[in-house]
Amino acid sequence: MLGPAILVLIAVVIPALVAGVLSRLLRTSLLLTLPIAVSVLLVNVFFFPGGRTELLRIGPIVATAEGLGFAIEILARILAISGAITLFYLVTRPAELVLDLERRGVSPQLGFVANASVQTVPAMVERAGAITAAQRARGLDTEGSVWRRARGIVPIVGPVILGSIAEVEERTMALEARGFTRPGRRTLLWAPDDSGLQRLARWFLLLALPVLAAARATGWLS
Repeated sequence: MLGPAILVLIAVVIPALVAGVLSRLLRTSLLLTLPIAVSVLLVNVFFFPGGRTELLRIGPIVATAEGLGFAIEILARILAISGAITLFYLVTRPAELVLDLERRGVSPQLGFVANASVQTVPAMVERAGAITAAQRARGLDTEGSVWRRARGIVPIVGPVILGSIAEVEERTMALEARGFTRPGRRTLLWAPDDSGLQRLARWFLLLALPVLAAARATGWLS
């Protein structure tokens, strides 16, 4: 049952080692998956239906080996999925992604939507940090008790939302001024490097996908 998850984990760990981002990948993936990992582990270990091999008993609650094995399998799959997504964000620059998509014939509007979607959360986090620092300089209390922190949310959230809306309007006007919506293919002055090794890796992944799907369907990776 762990076969597909192990293969995906290997496919994530090896590129992370090559790119030199393994430590950041593990740290980010573990932080992202920690809340759901704890719930998955507790629910399956102590409440797995059909568990027979007892590992630990706490009153009426029994931890079983079958539940532990199933929890480990689910955690491996969650880490594989979150690791693949995190690795993509760690090694791919949004600007290069958009340019390469446009170079391959994707609509500029679609590329802009993809770029804006990727940059939305980091931009809002950065803006929230700047607004928080400015509000602290004006005397806003953002530390201390939970009640004080809750009162400080409104003066921060309001400017963040209004700033995001204003930024969207400014970006739209700037794109219109640069002829973003004009018909025809644009001339790109720069394109990301695409070596022979990278092209070979893409073809390998493309060909490996149906092979893995067929192996899974036939029960070889069960």
